[in-house]
Amino acid sequence: MLTPDEQLRYSRQIMLKKVGEQGQLALKNAKVLIVGAGGLGCPSAQYLAAAGIGHITLIDDDIIDISNLQRQILYTQADIGKSKVNVAQKRLQASNPDIKITAINQPLSFDNAPCAIADADLILDCTDNFQTRYLINDLCVEYLKPWIYGSVLGFSGQLALFAPGQACFRCIFPTARQVADCNQAGVLGVVP
Repeated sequence: MLTPDEQLRYSRQIMLKKVGEQGQLALKNAKVLIVGAGGLGCPSAQYLAAAGIGHITLIDDDIIDISNLQRQILYTQADIGKSKVNVAQKRLQASNPDIKITAINQPLSFDNAPCAIADADLILDCTDNFQTRYLINDLCVEYLKPWIYGSVLGFSGQLALFAPGQACFRCIFPTARQVADCNQAGVLGVVP
């Protein structure tokens, strides 16, 4: 059941016929894994937390750098040098104390990925490298999990949803490509 506070917090969503109280309960019971707490991971996590996703897991081993601040909107000048996922966890939890935020301060790897992906209802790939995307893809295919791939560079971005039983990331990109990342080619702060 939704608490009275949750009914008030999510009232604008609940009044939508395609959401309603049942839809909000589904969000409350959902588990989302966000791989990467940078330019794409920050706004994704903020909106999912605000929407009432019941359990968000963030995985990233990066620390906050001054060059992140123009696009990674969960962080401030005072956060430089701190763990991205630990700061994000505190900010998201402060914005919505009714949900659970788990921070994993490690890169996604063959050791931790199977458990993290198997436990999630949806996986968001907010990373910037093909090796991690292939790992996410292969495990999502194996566990029949939907996942969303996002990528930004310069003034543009890409977004794709991969659903179980449909074409996968390897179908589109059978081999890894050499692509510059934001550190090499830059990115306009509002693109993510």
